[in-house]
This record gives sequence, C-alpha cells and structure tokens, in this order.
Amino acid sequence: MADDLNALSDEDFRTSWRDWLHANFLQEWRIPIIYRLAGEDERRWHRITYEAGWRAPGWPKEYGGLGLSLEKQLIMNQEMEAYHCARVLDSGAVLLAPVLMKYGSVEQKARYLPAILKGEDLWCQGYSEPGSGSDLASLRTSATREGDEYVINGQKIWTTLAAFADRIFLLVRTNKDVKKQAGISFILADMETPGLTVRPIMNLAGEDELCEVFLENVRVPVENLVGEVDQGWTVAKALLGDERIANGAPTLPRQSFEMLEQLIDGMCLADDMGVADREAVLLCDVQDLAALHGQVADAAIRGEIDNAVLGLMKVLATDLFQRTTDELLRVAGENAGLVAPVGIGGVDMDLRKLFMVARPSTIYAGANEVQRNIVSNMLMGPVAR
Repeated sequence: MADDLNALSDEDFRTSWRDWLHANFLQEWRIPIIYRLAGEDERRWHRITYEAGWRAPGWPKEYGGLGLSLEKQLIMNQEMEAYHCARVLDSGAVLLAPVLMKYGSVEQKARYLPAILKGEDLWCQGYSEPGSGSDLASLRTSATREGDEYVINGQKIWTTLAAFADRIFLLVRTNKDVKKQAGISFILADMETPGLTVRPIMNLAGEDELCEVFLENVRVPVENLVGEVDQGWTVAKALLGDERIANGAPTLPRQSFEMLEQLIDGMCLADDMGVADREAVLLCDVQDLAALHGQVADAAIRGEIDNAVLGLMKVLATDLFQRTTDELLRVAGENAGLVAPVGIGGVDMDLRKLFMVARPSTIYAGANEVQRNIVSNMLMGPVAR
C-alpha cells in the first residue's frame, strides 16, 4: 500500500486518507483538545491503522512504515485536526522509534520496533525529575552497572500515561565525575520490572494522565542501553527536537479559537467592541502561528531545521493556547466555573477543564521561560555577566 500512497498526488492522497479516517475513526473519540486516547483506546487505534496499512507514516519502509514524504504526513495531521480527532501521544512511534533507528542496536530494533508498529507495546518517557525543573541535565536517577545489569535508583515525575505503558525509556546518570551533560545514559525498561512503581497524579482538570515513577533497585539488562554509555544527552536532544516540532503546531490554539468564535456568536457578543478587538488579536496570532509552522515545515522538507525557530514556535504556540482559553473563560462569564460542559452559545464543552489543560502546555518539552533564554542565546549569543 505504501508504494500506492507515495505515488498519489497530494490532493488524491488527502482524499484517500480523509475518506478512510471518516469511516474508521470512532465517533466517541472525536473530542478535541481535552481528550487524549490512552490505554486500550490508544492501543486499539494503533491496531486499526496497522491492519489498514496507515500506521507509522514517517517510518522508513525497511522498518514497516509508509516512508511518506513530510508533505503527506502533514496532510494526515491536517485532516485529523479538521475531523476533530482526539489527540494521540504515541510516544513509542513518534519519540522512541526514531531514536532506536538512529542509535539502537540491530537486536533492539528487531525486538521493539515491530511491537510498537502493531500497537502491542505502549511506551512512556522518563525524563523529568522532582527538583530538576527544566534543567534536565541535573537529573539524579542513577544507573550503576553490576555485571550484565544496570541497577537503577531514583524517581521520575510528570511521566505522561505511565499508568498505561508497557515500557519506559529513561535518562539516568551513569557517571558523576564529569560535567552533568556528559554522564547521562539512555536506557529502556519494562514497566513490570520489580522495584518499578507508578503512582498517578490527579490534577486540577480531574485527570490522572501524569504520573510519578519510583525506581528502587530496578535491574535491567545491559543490552537495554541505547547508544554508548554516558552519551544519552545526545539522544535526548534529538528526541526533544522532534517533540518541540509537535508542540509548536497551531492545532490546539486554532481549535480553541474556533470554539471561542462559536461561543461569541452563540452569546450574541459579536458587536461588543471589546470582545471583537480581543478576538481579532487572537485571530491574527493564530494565523501568524500557522504561517510560521508552514515555513518551518517547508524548511524541514528541505532538510533545514533551525533549533532557535523550533524553540520559539513552541513558546508562541503554547502561550497562544493559554490566551485563547483565557478569553473563553472571560466570554463565558459566570458559566466559566461550572464543573461540567457549559451548554451555552451552542458550545457543549467543559471550559474550566479546557482552561486547566492549557496551563501546563507552557511547561512541557521545556518551560517557556527557559526556552526564551535558550532562543535568545542562539540568536544573539550569551549575555555577559
């Protein structure tokens, strides 16, 4: 099927994907922004796409993917957004798989990639730690080699969907006698390994997607090390680059803005000059972000990635997502605090929950305050102290 898809014109490909998506994406999953496929729902979606030949569009064909051009991958994302599909994190296929393809051993690729492709294994990302903030390199979870095993001790936090995951990829400290970035390694572990405990964290939105992961004398085989020992920082930076491309997309700001437009019309506030002015500003910002994302996508197609722009785009997208949800609450007025779908102005959405979901967006994949410093250093050089 991959050869046929690659041979299609972009418009024919769009039609083919759209028709299949509308026929196969479950209606109960069409809940944008505040719902993410998790656990068995995510696993089911991966199986559906795998069996239909739509799984892993960006993977090379040699690993079972479609090997599609970036243009066609973007088309797939656009159609899923337009159809209001629930978000899918897919850490295994999107984040881990490219790392394994580049840094993994032959045995690791053969063992893990097919299970990811078929939806048999769900993965989570063990990066953040208590007390480390956005300084990922300051992590303290340690891995000490004992014979043919690494013994891991420490704690991870904000580990998305860890309670549903089969496996986890971890950053661990394997060398304390070098600068902090140089002593980190990238290791894989089974979630059922003795000593590994997951505790979901209930947030203000009533979700428990984020988890704490405790590791107490967790033993993993040495062959679970990806790449060279103490070289995990290089792997981590590659992975975070992929993550920031996704987090810089205009999807969430655009969808929340569409909801804002619907609410304003439904409440007959279109003639309110204050509301109209704020709406116009947000609309311009959404359009600007979409244009920037398009430029970045075009550059990526040419093989040109500017890390400063990636960081800036993530900052702009997540800030804008928060500002649009702020305005939603302002327009909804006294109904904004209801712990249920508001059901006003034709909008049947839990606006309070949407507001809460937008709050951490400026933190994940690197806090925006830190990203601004990084971007400024890239563009203007470090500030003298």
